[in-house]
Amino acid sequence: MSLTTEQLSQRLAALPTPNIGDAMERLGVLDSAIKSVWPGGRLAGPAFTVWTRAGDNAYIHRALAEAAPGDVIVVNGQGDESRALMGDLIGARARNAGIAGFVIDGAVRDAVGLEQVGMPVFARATSPAGPYKNGPGALGCPVAVGGVAVLPGDIVVGDADGAVVVPSARAEEILLAAEAVQQDEAERMRAILAAANDAEEVAACAAR
Repeated sequence: MSLTTEQLSQRLAALPTPNIGDAMERLGVLDSAIKSVWPGGRLAGPAFTVWTRAGDNAYIHRALAEAAPGDVIVVNGQGDESRALMGDLIGARARNAGIAGFVIDGAVRDAVGLEQVGMPVFARATSPAGPYKNGPGALGCPVAVGGVAVLPGDIVVGDADGAVVVPSARAEEILLAAEAVQQDEAERMRAILAAANDAEEVAACAAR
């Protein structure tokens, strides 16, 4: 089996991140502080990586011009929470460009506005303080985000539980393992619910 990056992203997007994390033996899971800034945010796609100075978003603007539709812009913002690296204006521009979402080890702002424009953003914090725009920075390089190394093209998946990074070189293997984890858990849940229903029926019969 040989799947395209788009096909891998679509199938991984259908899986809960805990199943993917379990399939990677709990590696590749971002720091739990990095989570969706609005309820229900979900994303999946190949990483377009950005390394920027703390509190500065000049290279995020450059990333918008270079990232491809379907990419997730992944930013090492040095974990800084004092200044937001993006808000709803960048989010709206990214939406128009077909960007699948952002994962930022740093702060963002305009959480409500990002939800309104439908741009999934996972970040360490929110802050009303705006960024500088001076640089320096780099695009398309390995970055560290939430304690995980991310290479360009690695597939990033985010949901209500957080975000995980699937190395591109092992993406098919991990996808199949994660789908097996999901199937196993679904079967175990069905057994648990069936046992609960049986217990309720026995209790009801005993009460008659």
